[in-house]
Amino acid sequence: MRNLNRGDLPGLTGVLRATGAFTDAEIDCAVELLQIVLDDPEQKDYIVAVAGEEGAPIGYILYGPVPLTEGNFDIYWIATDPAVQGSGIGRQLMAHAEEDARSRGARIVCLETSSQGGYERTRRFYDKGGYLEESRIRDFYKPGDDRITYVKRFSHGKEE
Repeated sequence: MRNLNRGDLPGLTGVLRATGAFTDAEIDCAVELLQIVLDDPEQKDYIVAVAGEEGAPIGYILYGPVPLTEGNFDIYWIATDPAVQGSGIGRQLMAHAEEDARSRGARIVCLETSSQGGYERTRRFYDKGGYLEESRIRDFYKPGDDRITYVKRFSHGKEE
């Protein structure tokens, strides 16, 4: 894993598009957050880890501490190139974010996703990673599309 650099933006935009999981508006939002990280190195809300040591990036994770909470972190985005999905890159990105969050005092890591069928593989990925469904808000994104929040809890630096 490495830090984000400006040259990663076209490759990461391509990764987001290639997944087929995100709408154009979602991709614009994801790229906007990457821009914030690049344009404001002093900001503390978002942390990015990029997979791919040489050449084009093959994935990334964007996460950060939740303001006004004690030890709560959110994972906002994770994406890997479909060509490497299933090879463990996503797991490595998650493990990196969790380890970094724990080193910063994380008690809880949260993430959210859609209930739509196209996100079934994503939900299985979270389940296998030890995340538990904590809540569901029906019709959150649109009618028939629930927001599912997953949580992983840590106590004394270890997973519960």
